[in-house]
Amino acid sequence: MNELQAVGYRGQELAVTTVITYDTFERFISYLDASPKTIETYTKALRQFFNYIGVHGIRKPQREDVLAFRDDLKASGLKPTTVQNYITATRIFFKWTAQEGLYPNIAEHVKGAKLDKNHKKDYLTSRQAKEVLAGVQTDSEEGLRNYAILSLMVTGGLRTIEVSRADVEDLRTVGESTVLYIQGKGREEKTEYIKISAPVEKAIRSYLKARENVEEGQPLFTSTSNNSKGKRITTRTVSGVVKTALRNAGYDSARLTAHSLRHTAITLALLAGREITEVQQFARHANLNTTMIYNHALDQAKNGCSDAISSAIF
Repeated sequence: MNELQAVGYRGQELAVTTVITYDTFERFISYLDASPKTIETYTKALRQFFNYIGVHGIRKPQREDVLAFRDDLKASGLKPTTVQNYITATRIFFKWTAQEGLYPNIAEHVKGAKLDKNHKKDYLTSRQAKEVLAGVQTDSEEGLRNYAILSLMVTGGLRTIEVSRADVEDLRTVGESTVLYIQGKGREEKTEYIKISAPVEKAIRSYLKARENVEEGQPLFTSTSNNSKGKRITTRTVSGVVKTALRNAGYDSARLTAHSLRHTAITLALLAGREITEVQQFARHANLNTTMIYNHALDQAKNGCSDAISSAIF
Protein backbone atom coordinates (compact mmCIF):
# COMPACT_ATOMS: atom_id res chain seq x y z
CA MET A 1 0.00 0.00 0.00
CA ASN A 2 1.49 3.34 -1.03
CA GLU A 3 1.32 6.34 1.24
CA LEU A 4 -1.48 8.87 1.05
CA GLN A 5 -0.04 12.33 0.81
CA ALA A 6 -1.16 15.92 0.50
CA VAL A 7 -3.66 17.42 -1.86
CA GLY A 8 -3.35 20.96 -3.10
CA TYR A 9 -4.32 23.10 -6.04
CA ARG A 10 -2.08 23.75 -9.03
CA GLY A 11 -4.04 26.31 -11.00
CA GLN A 12 -7.50 24.84 -11.38
CA GLU A 13 -6.32 21.23 -11.12
CA LEU A 14 -6.52 19.14 -7.99
CA ALA A 15 -3.05 17.61 -7.60
CA VAL A 16 -2.88 14.41 -5.55
CA THR A 17 0.20 12.21 -5.20
CA THR A 18 0.68 8.46 -4.83
CA VAL A 19 -2.43 6.35 -4.16
CA ILE A 20 -5.04 9.08 -4.52
CA THR A 21 -4.50 10.59 -7.95
CA TYR A 22 -6.57 13.19 -9.75
CA ASP A 23 -8.15 10.39 -11.81
CA THR A 24 -9.02 8.63 -8.56
CA PHE A 25 -10.71 11.76 -7.30
CA GLU A 26 -12.68 12.03 -10.55
CA ARG A 27 -13.80 8.42 -10.11
CA PHE A 28 -14.99 9.26 -6.62
CA ILE A 29 -16.98 12.25 -7.88
CA SER A 30 -18.61 10.05 -10.55
CA TYR A 31 -19.40 7.48 -7.88
CA LEU A 32 -21.24 10.14 -5.86
CA ASP A 33 -23.70 10.98 -8.67
CA ALA A 34 -24.47 14.12 -6.70
CA SER A 35 -25.64 17.66 -7.43
CA PRO A 36 -23.10 20.34 -8.40
CA LYS A 37 -23.55 21.94 -4.97
CA THR A 38 -22.72 18.66 -3.19
CA ILE A 39 -19.71 18.07 -5.44
CA GLU A 40 -18.48 21.57 -4.67
CA THR A 41 -18.85 20.95 -0.91
CA TYR A 42 -17.08 17.57 -1.07
CA THR A 43 -14.24 19.02 -3.15
CA LYS A 44 -13.70 21.80 -0.59
CA ALA A 45 -13.86 19.32 2.28
CA LEU A 46 -11.34 16.90 0.82
CA ARG A 47 -9.01 19.68 -0.26
CA GLN A 48 -9.13 20.93 3.35
CA PHE A 49 -8.40 17.46 4.74
CA PHE A 50 -5.46 16.75 2.45
CA ASN A 51 -4.05 20.22 3.01
CA TYR A 52 -4.29 19.56 6.75
CA ILE A 53 -2.32 16.30 6.64
CA GLY A 54 0.19 17.90 4.26
CA VAL A 55 0.84 20.85 6.56
CA HIS A 56 1.29 18.49 9.52
CA GLY A 57 3.60 16.15 7.60
CA ILE A 58 1.27 13.17 7.97
CA ARG A 59 2.27 10.51 5.43
CA LYS A 60 -0.04 7.69 6.50
CA PRO A 61 -3.17 9.25 8.04
CA GLN A 62 -4.99 7.19 10.66
CA ARG A 63 -8.28 7.53 12.52
CA GLU A 64 -6.76 9.87 15.13
CA ASP A 65 -5.71 12.22 12.30
CA VAL A 66 -9.32 12.45 11.10
CA LEU A 67 -10.40 13.22 14.66
CA ALA A 68 -7.71 15.90 14.93
CA PHE A 69 -8.83 17.34 11.59
CA ARG A 70 -12.38 17.57 12.91
CA ASP A 71 -11.21 19.35 16.06
CA ASP A 72 -9.17 21.74 13.92
CA LEU A 73 -12.27 22.57 11.87
CA LYS A 74 -14.23 23.29 15.04
CA ALA A 75 -11.45 25.49 16.43
CA SER A 76 -11.28 27.48 13.19
CA GLY A 77 -14.74 28.92 13.85
CA LEU A 78 -16.60 27.17 11.05
CA LYS A 79 -20.33 26.70 11.52
CA PRO A 80 -21.35 23.30 12.96
CA THR A 81 -23.22 22.50 9.73
CA THR A 82 -20.04 23.12 7.70
CA VAL A 83 -17.96 20.92 10.02
CA GLN A 84 -20.63 18.24 9.77
CA ASN A 85 -20.62 18.40 5.96
CA TYR A 86 -16.82 18.24 5.78
CA ILE A 87 -16.60 15.21 8.06
CA THR A 88 -19.43 13.51 6.16
CA ALA A 89 -17.48 14.04 2.92
CA THR A 90 -14.33 12.62 4.50
CA ARG A 91 -16.23 9.58 5.82
CA ILE A 92 -17.81 8.82 2.46
CA PHE A 93 -14.49 9.29 0.66
CA PHE A 94 -12.59 6.81 2.81
CA LYS A 95 -15.47 4.37 2.76
CA TRP A 96 -15.13 4.44 -1.01
CA THR A 97 -11.31 4.10 -0.99
CA ALA A 98 -11.70 0.99 1.20
CA GLN A 99 -14.31 -0.47 -1.16
CA GLU A 100 -11.94 0.15 -4.07
CA GLY A 101 -8.98 -1.36 -2.22
CA LEU A 102 -7.06 1.93 -2.29
CA TYR A 103 -6.80 2.90 1.36
CA PRO A 104 -8.32 1.69 4.66
CA ASN A 105 -11.50 3.31 5.94
CA ILE A 106 -9.90 5.46 8.62
CA ALA A 107 -12.97 7.70 9.04
CA GLU A 108 -15.55 5.05 9.89
CA HIS A 109 -17.91 6.13 12.70
CA VAL A 110 -16.16 9.49 13.12
CA LYS A 111 -18.82 11.96 14.21
CA GLY A 112 -19.03 15.53 12.98
CA ALA A 113 -20.16 18.56 14.97
CA LYS A 114 -23.17 18.38 17.24
CA LEU A 115 -26.07 20.16 15.57
CA ASP A 116 -28.98 21.87 17.22
CA LYS A 117 -32.17 19.95 16.49
CA ASN A 118 -33.62 23.20 15.21
CA HIS A 119 -30.75 24.01 12.86
CA LYS A 120 -32.97 23.52 9.83
CA LYS A 121 -33.70 26.39 7.48
CA ASP A 122 -36.80 28.48 8.05
CA TYR A 123 -40.13 27.63 6.47
CA LEU A 124 -43.03 29.67 5.13
CA THR A 125 -46.48 29.92 6.64
CA SER A 126 -49.39 29.04 4.35
CA ARG A 127 -50.09 32.76 3.94
CA GLN A 128 -46.50 33.48 2.98
CA ALA A 129 -46.44 30.58 0.53
CA LYS A 130 -49.53 32.01 -1.17
CA GLU A 131 -47.84 35.40 -1.43
CA VAL A 132 -44.75 33.89 -3.04
CA LEU A 133 -46.83 32.05 -5.64
CA ALA A 134 -49.03 35.08 -6.28
CA GLY A 135 -45.98 37.18 -7.08
CA VAL A 136 -44.86 35.00 -10.00
CA GLN A 137 -45.62 36.46 -13.44
CA THR A 138 -47.09 33.74 -15.67
CA ASP A 139 -47.27 35.58 -18.99
CA SER A 140 -44.26 33.76 -20.49
CA GLU A 141 -42.87 30.24 -20.80
CA GLU A 142 -40.27 31.04 -18.15
CA GLY A 143 -42.90 32.42 -15.80
CA LEU A 144 -45.16 29.40 -16.27
CA ARG A 145 -42.19 27.11 -15.64
CA ASN A 146 -41.18 28.96 -12.47
CA TYR A 147 -44.74 28.90 -11.12
CA ALA A 148 -44.99 25.16 -11.80
CA ILE A 149 -41.65 24.50 -10.08
CA LEU A 150 -42.57 26.54 -7.01
CA SER A 151 -46.02 24.95 -6.75
CA LEU A 152 -44.54 21.47 -7.05
CA MET A 153 -41.82 22.07 -4.47
CA VAL A 154 -43.99 23.74 -1.84
CA THR A 155 -46.73 21.10 -2.04
CA GLY A 156 -44.64 18.02 -2.75
CA GLY A 157 -41.58 18.74 -0.64
CA LEU A 158 -39.19 18.13 -3.53
CA ARG A 159 -35.46 18.72 -3.34
CA THR A 160 -33.77 20.72 -6.11
CA ILE A 161 -32.06 17.59 -7.48
CA GLU A 162 -35.43 15.84 -7.69
CA VAL A 163 -36.87 18.73 -9.71
CA SER A 164 -33.85 18.71 -12.02
CA ARG A 165 -34.02 14.94 -12.60
CA ALA A 166 -37.76 14.87 -13.38
CA ASP A 167 -38.79 13.87 -16.91
CA VAL A 168 -42.04 14.39 -18.80
CA GLU A 169 -42.73 10.65 -18.73
CA ASP A 170 -42.51 10.64 -14.92
CA LEU A 171 -45.99 12.18 -14.81
CA ARG A 172 -48.31 9.18 -14.52
CA THR A 173 -51.59 8.04 -13.03
CA VAL A 174 -51.88 5.79 -9.98
CA GLY A 175 -55.46 4.92 -9.02
CA GLU A 176 -57.40 8.17 -9.26
CA SER A 177 -54.37 10.38 -8.68
CA THR A 178 -51.82 12.05 -10.91
CA VAL A 179 -48.35 11.36 -9.57
CA LEU A 180 -44.76 12.30 -10.33
CA TYR A 181 -42.14 9.58 -10.06
CA ILE A 182 -38.92 10.96 -8.63
CA GLN A 183 -35.35 9.84 -8.11
CA GLY A 184 -35.03 10.50 -4.42
CA LYS A 185 -31.98 11.17 -2.29
CA GLY A 186 -29.47 8.32 -2.55
CA ARG A 187 -31.66 6.40 -5.02
CA GLU A 188 -30.45 4.84 -8.26
CA GLU A 189 -33.88 4.67 -9.91
CA LYS A 190 -37.22 6.46 -9.85
CA THR A 191 -39.06 4.07 -7.56
CA GLU A 192 -40.87 6.66 -5.41
CA TYR A 193 -43.63 9.05 -6.37
CA ILE A 194 -45.52 11.98 -4.95
CA LYS A 195 -49.18 12.80 -5.52
CA ILE A 196 -49.84 15.91 -7.58
CA SER A 197 -52.82 18.03 -6.57
CA ALA A 198 -55.17 19.39 -9.24
CA PRO A 199 -53.86 23.01 -9.06
CA VAL A 200 -50.25 21.84 -9.34
CA GLU A 201 -51.04 19.52 -12.24
CA LYS A 202 -52.78 22.40 -14.00
CA ALA A 203 -49.69 24.58 -13.49
CA ILE A 204 -47.41 21.89 -14.95
CA ARG A 205 -49.73 21.21 -17.91
CA SER A 206 -49.98 24.94 -18.67
CA TYR A 207 -46.21 25.18 -18.74
CA LEU A 208 -45.80 22.12 -20.98
CA LYS A 209 -48.45 23.50 -23.35
CA ALA A 210 -46.46 26.73 -23.69
CA ARG A 211 -43.28 24.79 -24.42
CA GLU A 212 -42.68 23.70 -28.00
CA ASN A 213 -42.45 20.07 -29.17
CA VAL A 214 -42.72 18.37 -25.80
CA GLU A 215 -42.13 14.61 -25.92
CA GLU A 216 -41.70 11.78 -23.45
CA GLY A 217 -38.08 11.29 -22.48
CA GLN A 218 -37.49 15.03 -22.34
CA PRO A 219 -36.78 16.81 -19.05
CA LEU A 220 -39.93 17.99 -17.30
CA PHE A 221 -38.36 21.40 -16.72
CA THR A 222 -35.93 22.93 -19.19
CA SER A 223 -33.73 26.00 -19.41
CA THR A 224 -35.02 29.14 -21.10
CA SER A 225 -31.67 30.91 -21.40
CA ASN A 226 -30.16 31.45 -24.84
CA ASN A 227 -27.05 29.36 -24.16
CA SER A 228 -28.85 26.26 -22.90
CA LYS A 229 -32.45 26.60 -24.07
CA GLY A 230 -34.27 23.28 -24.06
CA LYS A 231 -31.67 21.51 -21.92
CA ARG A 232 -32.41 20.05 -18.50
CA ILE A 233 -32.73 22.68 -15.79
CA THR A 234 -29.88 22.64 -13.28
CA THR A 235 -30.15 22.59 -9.51
CA ARG A 236 -28.48 26.00 -9.48
CA THR A 237 -31.24 27.40 -11.68
CA VAL A 238 -33.94 25.83 -9.52
CA SER A 239 -32.38 27.43 -6.44
CA GLY A 240 -32.25 30.75 -8.27
CA VAL A 241 -35.91 30.52 -9.26
CA VAL A 242 -36.92 29.98 -5.64
CA LYS A 243 -34.63 32.68 -4.24
CA THR A 244 -35.89 35.25 -6.77
CA ALA A 245 -39.52 34.44 -5.97
CA LEU A 246 -38.82 34.76 -2.24
CA ARG A 247 -37.13 38.13 -2.69
CA ASN A 248 -39.92 39.42 -4.92
CA ALA A 249 -42.41 38.56 -2.19
CA GLY A 250 -40.34 40.43 0.39
CA TYR A 251 -38.73 37.41 2.03
CA ASP A 252 -35.04 38.11 1.50
CA SER A 253 -33.38 36.10 4.26
CA ALA A 254 -30.28 33.90 4.26
CA ARG A 255 -32.30 31.32 6.18
CA LEU A 256 -34.85 31.04 3.38
CA THR A 257 -33.58 28.90 0.51
CA ALA A 258 -34.91 26.45 -2.05
CA HIS A 259 -34.77 23.74 0.61
CA SER A 260 -37.04 25.90 2.77
CA LEU A 261 -39.91 24.94 0.45
CA ARG A 262 -39.37 21.31 1.43
CA HIS A 263 -39.40 22.32 5.10
CA THR A 264 -42.57 24.30 4.40
CA ALA A 265 -44.35 21.30 2.88
CA ILE A 266 -43.41 19.01 5.78
CA THR A 267 -44.28 21.59 8.44
CA LEU A 268 -47.64 22.48 6.90
CA ALA A 269 -48.51 18.78 6.70
CA LEU A 270 -47.86 18.42 10.43
CA LEU A 271 -49.78 21.61 11.21
CA ALA A 272 -52.70 20.20 9.24
CA GLY A 273 -52.83 17.34 11.73
CA ARG A 274 -51.45 14.54 9.57
CA GLU A 275 -50.08 11.52 11.43
CA ILE A 276 -46.31 11.54 11.94
CA THR A 277 -45.84 8.26 10.03
CA GLU A 278 -47.90 9.64 7.15
CA VAL A 279 -45.69 12.74 7.03
CA GLN A 280 -42.59 10.51 7.16
CA GLN A 281 -43.82 8.69 4.06
CA PHE A 282 -44.68 11.99 2.36
CA ALA A 283 -41.24 13.45 3.14
CA ARG A 284 -39.53 10.18 2.13
CA HIS A 285 -37.53 10.15 5.35
CA ALA A 286 -35.78 6.82 5.88
CA ASN A 287 -35.72 7.44 9.62
CA LEU A 288 -38.77 8.56 11.62
CA ASN A 289 -36.46 10.55 13.92
CA THR A 290 -35.80 12.97 11.04
CA THR A 291 -39.51 13.72 10.81
CA MET A 292 -39.72 13.99 14.59
CA ILE A 293 -37.28 16.95 14.48
CA TYR A 294 -39.96 18.97 12.71
CA ASN A 295 -42.57 17.84 15.21
CA HIS A 296 -40.33 18.77 18.12
CA ALA A 297 -39.85 22.30 16.77
CA LEU A 298 -43.61 22.74 16.39
CA ASP A 299 -44.23 21.47 19.92
CA GLN A 300 -41.88 24.16 21.21
CA ALA A 301 -43.69 26.83 19.21
CA LYS A 302 -47.05 25.69 20.62
CA ASN A 303 -45.80 25.74 24.22
CA GLY A 304 -48.09 28.08 26.15
CA CYS A 305 -45.91 28.60 29.22
CA SER A 306 -44.76 32.09 28.21
CA ASP A 307 -48.34 33.22 27.61
CA ALA A 308 -49.44 31.80 30.97
CA ILE A 309 -46.60 33.54 32.82
CA SER A 310 -47.30 36.84 31.06
CA SER A 311 -50.98 36.61 31.98
CA ALA A 312 -50.08 36.03 35.63
CA ILE A 313 -47.70 39.00 35.74
CA PHE A 314 -49.42 41.52 33.53
